Amino acid sequence: MPSADLAEWELPRLRASFLFQDDYKYLSPNDQAASQDLAEFFDVKFYPYNRPGAPPVFAATSKKHAVICRLNQTDRDAQPCEIIQLIRDDSDDANCASCWSKDPLTNEPLLCVAGTSSNIKIYNVKQGKLAKTLVGHGGGINDIVTSPANPLIIASASDDTTIRIWSLAPAHEKQPCVCILGGESHSYDLLSVAFHDNGRYLLSTGHDQVINLWALPEFPTEHIDIPIVIQYPHFSSSEIHNNLVDCVAFHGDLILSRACHEDTIVLWQVEGFSSADPIPGPLDAPTPTDMAKQTRSYFAPTLSQSRPAMFTRLAQFHTPDCGVQFFMRFRMFHAPGKHPILAFANAKSKTFFWDFARFGSYSRYMAELREAREAGRPSVGEGGVQKPAWLMVKRGKKTATAATATGAAGDGTTSLRSFVMGGSGGAGSGAGDKESMVSASPDPESVTGLGHSRETLQAWAEMYDLSNPVGQIKAHRTVQVEGGFVGRQVGWSPEGEWCVVVGNGNRALIYQRWAKEKGVATTIA
Repeated sequence: MPSADLAEWELPRLRASFLFQDDYKYLSPNDQAASQDLAEFFDVKFYPYNRPGAPPVFAATSKKHAVICRLNQTDRDAQPCEIIQLIRDDSDDANCASCWSKDPLTNEPLLCVAGTSSNIKIYNVKQGKLAKTLVGHGGGINDIVTSPANPLIIASASDDTTIRIWSLAPAHEKQPCVCILGGESHSYDLLSVAFHDNGRYLLSTGHDQVINLWALPEFPTEHIDIPIVIQYPHFSSSEIHNNLVDCVAFHGDLILSRACHEDTIVLWQVEGFSSADPIPGPLDAPTPTDMAKQTRSYFAPTLSQSRPAMFTRLAQFHTPDCGVQFFMRFRMFHAPGKHPILAFANAKSKTFFWDFARFGSYSRYMAELREAREAGRPSVGEGGVQKPAWLMVKRGKKTATAATATGAAGDGTTSLRSFVMGGSGGAGSGAGDKESMVSASPDPESVTGLGHSRETLQAWAEMYDLSNPVGQIKAHRTVQVEGGFVGRQVGWSPEGEWCVVVGNGNRALIYQRWAKEKGVATTIA
């Protein structure tokens, strides 16, 4: 954990590249011919149920393997990753999704794995053996997730256009599927599903570019013969994106999503939705009476001057060079008392990080600069406004114009967005690899009246200004690795000190924050 105030602003740095040596020489000749296609990690998930402070454990899932690894805080020159279990699937199935649970009787870790077979295979990781199989979907499964509120509840998204909610509780042994979300909600293969932190709301999306939000009922604690069936979501829209959507997630009550070909991750909100309100029932969901209507919502059923839209875009995070690739997943780290960090890897060997606390800190700093200017006080320098240490001064080629500099010095984020992003002002650190373009040395003579040059204000606006909801927010750190790496999934350790990115070539990139050397936290460049 960080030992100084500056460490809270630190962004992950590349620590190691983990390459799993596959065993395709043991496959049949036909399988060996396809081994290049098989050599790809599609999912990575950290085990969320260890005691605080324990070395984190993650599972990287490929089409034929699940590699279970433990990470340790070691000297910088040492390999931090240790393989503690290898699970191989010798069937004809190709796996692409995984999630963690634990045995309700022994508390031993369970890894749930799914893919083309339409079944969910549950492995006892300690024993390395298949414990049970969940059967019910009519097509392949592209995503499975565990409820944050209950480790025995998992959800699966399938090519059969439905979401199934499963219970691993002993009472549901004979009928583990407790709920099916289906009806006319989706028309094509599903790719992504996500729980709200309270476990009572669920997001689903896929090839039909529709994003649905479902309110879930209280699930029975006793055996049921027939699953609960919910026909309609409480919010549904095909207007957020213009192509297939392969990743969706809650960030508090807000939503993050990305689509193929768009090169952005969109942050948006469902108008009127609050998880603090009473949970609506299945019969409260709006039905698609008007098939030409692209968005329908229980939370904002009618439009008015006070509520002009059913959803609102808040920000867009730029993810260039994804090309025609899909099945690429971002992941947000969000834990109480810590900065929310968004991470994503593209198709050109780059990993991007955004620290959401920097948005609020930047907005407050710009407001203080404007106040100082209006009051005739020094804006920077001795007696001026204290600049956050991570907010660096731009050097090099001048590319900004007076118009863009004026925009950069605008009012910044709205009060809603400042509240949403969280974080605190003041000094910080954590300059990124991409930030080699900037310097902590004094700014050139200002011509903006705010103590900083137009070039500096423009560079800051491109990374931290949320006043334009359709603007492209550049990453706060960009790390490029050698080789043709295509990122597929991001995983965060429960306490946020490790981030693992997996992708093609059975490769995993291991990032670390708050690295320790000889028991002392490292300084931040």
